[in-house]
Amino acid sequence: MQLTPEQKAIGKDNFNEVVGFTRRDFIRGAAGAGAGLGALYFGYERLRGERVRTAFIGCGDEGNVLINEHPTDYMQIVAIADLRPANRKRTFTGSHPVARRGLKAVMGPEADSVKVFSSHRDLLAAKDELGLEAVVIAVPLNQHAPIAMECLDAGLHVLCEKLMAKTVTQCKDMIRLADKKGLMLAVGHQRHYSVLYANAAYLTEQGLLGDIKFIRAQWHRNNSFPNSDAWQKWDKAHPQDREVLTKMEQDGSLKEFGYDSARKLIDWRLYNETGGGLMAELGSHQLDAASIFLGKVHPLAVQGYGGKNFFGIPGLGPESAWDDDRDIDDQIFVTFEFPGRLYNPNDEQARRDISVVTYSSMNTNRWEPYGEAVFGSRATLIMSTEKEALLYKEASKASPGGIEQRIWAIESADGGTVLDSYETSAPSAAASAAAAAMGQKISRGYREEMEHFCYCIRTGRNELRCDGRVAMADAIMALTANLAMKHRKRIEFRPSWFDVDSDDVPETDPQVIG
Repeated sequence: MQLTPEQKAIGKDNFNEVVGFTRRDFIRGAAGAGAGLGALYFGYERLRGERVRTAFIGCGDEGNVLINEHPTDYMQIVAIADLRPANRKRTFTGSHPVARRGLKAVMGPEADSVKVFSSHRDLLAAKDELGLEAVVIAVPLNQHAPIAMECLDAGLHVLCEKLMAKTVTQCKDMIRLADKKGLMLAVGHQRHYSVLYANAAYLTEQGLLGDIKFIRAQWHRNNSFPNSDAWQKWDKAHPQDREVLTKMEQDGSLKEFGYDSARKLIDWRLYNETGGGLMAELGSHQLDAASIFLGKVHPLAVQGYGGKNFFGIPGLGPESAWDDDRDIDDQIFVTFEFPGRLYNPNDEQARRDISVVTYSSMNTNRWEPYGEAVFGSRATLIMSTEKEALLYKEASKASPGGIEQRIWAIESADGGTVLDSYETSAPSAAASAAAAAMGQKISRGYREEMEHFCYCIRTGRNELRCDGRVAMADAIMALTANLAMKHRKRIEFRPSWFDVDSDDVPETDPQVIG
């Protein structure tokens, strides 16, 4: 839905109004405290003692975003490792003036002491010399679990990028090893550390949207123009990278690190062997958010359609798209069934209380921004590009609603909060206070997740908001959706899949693959 600037402004003011009213005591505390927003919202304190000595394994685009956002007062980067020489170089010099500024810009003179390794195995061999305590892993998906397991075996705490692993079996192996070793295992679903999403989730928890029967999530892109697909990097990759990796491919050493070819390492998101497609790379964020809004419940079933409907079809799009050899689908559309607020599998009527979540991702149109729209019986919440939250009231007999109406949060007779509408043209003091408390620049949660990771390591408190078990649930949703599209069937989720102590997993379940 395309809103006018005025309608968007009303939606943002409405969100801030309700947050400011329902969380007024918290907002006052945030305004008067000297700590950062992440510490206030997510319950951790400023780090006491030495910073956590950390290495980054994988220095591509996402790895450098994390390096750019790393909390320099909690985390000391002592080393980096990457198979690609150009990646290692740009990690110091930077490749984007805002999102990936590089170690020299972020760390200053301290960057000169950061050690550089051409592989994670060389890094692990030097872990004692480095005094290494933790690693951040941002490599292609098929290597998340193997590298994480090696690092856990070496006694290191792990923060791994999402999706957690290529299979649910690997997810369970990672959790079991971390538990055995007594180590932190965090996974980078950053919405768990987004102040914006934390406040949005609070409103849904309080029931202010009413019954949520539908969530529409999407991440649409348009890669149909020549050279417009950001996931096709081989032709644009640095010649040194192609040369070094091709040589490793020829002498067989590249296979030791999990890649059959140099191109599959660089264009890893395009191949089922190395990546998880649109559902794993994009949709896992949206389903993670949907689960949060519905109370962190597990889904009941999924079905959907996925296809390579544009790339590789002669006559469609630019000539460069005709011979595209990607494995992954370029259009996916899935539907999840989640338990509603009153769902009870043992009651015939309560079994009908289902909340539906749809997700779509396509490569040929990006008309709407990525995000989630949460449709409740009392109000609609729109989360846009992880930077904006818009709230609109449903019309009722007592008061109007819609995208032109401002919301007024008032106390009900029973001490709760109800939403009313009003015509004033300016936000209240409560809305202004909430906006100020969330900060002028909305954080996507990268810095906060790394701060809390370091805090948990130092205190020994395993209070991670997205630990292995939470992240495994996200992986189960994404990977099962892929299986539903592959086998063209509706799949029911089994509780045992979400149980770390059970060996049951969707990729070997007879109802899935039979």
